[in-house]
Amino acid sequence: MTTPKHRIIIIGGGFGGIAAAQALKHADIDVLLIDRRNHHLFQPLLYQVATASLSPSEIAWPIRHVLRRQNNVRVIMATVTGIDVAGKQVMIEDGEPERYDSLIVATGAQHAYFGNDEWEQFAPGLKTLEDATGIRRKLLLAFEAAEREADTERRRALLTFAIIGAGPTGVEMAGAISELGRSALAGQFKTIAPGDVRVVLIEGADRVLLNFEPELSDYALKALKRLGVEVELGQKVKNIDADGVSYGDKRLETKTIIWGAGVAASPAAEWLGVEPDRSGRVKVEKDLSLPGHKEIFVVGDTASIMQENGKPVPGVAPAAKQAGAHAAKTTLLRLKGDMSAHPFSYSHAGDLATIGKRAAVLDFGWTKLTGGLAWWVWGIAHIYFLVDVKNRIFVAMSWLWIYLTGQRSARLITHGRATSAEPLREVEEGKVG
Repeated sequence: MTTPKHRIIIIGGGFGGIAAAQALKHADIDVLLIDRRNHHLFQPLLYQVATASLSPSEIAWPIRHVLRRQNNVRVIMATVTGIDVAGKQVMIEDGEPERYDSLIVATGAQHAYFGNDEWEQFAPGLKTLEDATGIRRKLLLAFEAAEREADTERRRALLTFAIIGAGPTGVEMAGAISELGRSALAGQFKTIAPGDVRVVLIEGADRVLLNFEPELSDYALKALKRLGVEVELGQKVKNIDADGVSYGDKRLETKTIIWGAGVAASPAAEWLGVEPDRSGRVKVEKDLSLPGHKEIFVVGDTASIMQENGKPVPGVAPAAKQAGAHAAKTTLLRLKGDMSAHPFSYSHAGDLATIGKRAAVLDFGWTKLTGGLAWWVWGIAHIYFLVDVKNRIFVAMSWLWIYLTGQRSARLITHGRATSAEPLREVEEGKVG
């Protein structure tokens, strides 16, 4: 009787899960990757889908395509509902449990509203393609509704866009929306002038891009203001509803609010039956394994682990990729009988953020860049990390076109009804996003 091969299940087809699967390419084992979606998403460029710069197919690829050359990997599209740690099984919605010998949990993060989950219906976050296309639809419908609105106050609210949180996502969204309204759509609406568009970035801290050095934050703030973005610092959000957002002692009337202020881990801690940290992440050993279970690894945004400098490993794509590869390689070492400690060490390549189509800030530690040169380096770095050549070419051409003309090609409003009164009604009732 043939002895069954060691079976590794990877939950999640994001950066961590894909990196883990690829690190197992040459191993004589069976790998099962489970994800509730069929595609791998390049999240750093998701905001460009939301602001009509890129189409979804330019930043996402079928997981099966990404792993097509790995004969030892099987991919299934399914929703995980739990993990039977004692029985070594992954529970699947509408399906039989899947058995594992080793498990890598790479389920990522979700939006966090700090105990105010009711805000989500009015202020969508940006984590998935569905989020991005929903926000794009909401943005474009706001302009369509404003073109027809005769009432001055209602029109002003339609042309006011609020972004909560001034981290990289918030800063990039604010700059892109400002450019969309002030230049990309200029002259295409007869009753809307570029000066009518108002973009407000609201941040609870005292500066934007808190994870960057202060001088880079200062540059980003000035760049945002040059784009016409109003930045409200030191302002805590008190309430969000269908008509606007309240923060500090102010009230902003707006029909479009985008959330970029916080994330929480997936329910993996609950699945594994362990106590999570404050952000819902799983506390792991230095080698990323679950305490008491050397066969289970947790990586990426799902894991809580500290660096040698006492700071947490950041929830960024490079960290997830490094962690996924480390978990896979450590598993293979243990299969060979090497049970020694293999602590995970995160190598930080740098921080990057772009502000519009001609400015960015980069901090590589050994050097810092701002302005146009930083924007080109940012663009080259992102194009390099796209999965295949076709997408690199398409994205580069799209960016060059936007850079030269200011025009964005992905401005189609899709899905949903299209009656004559629908755009205004959908925006006012909060049915989009």
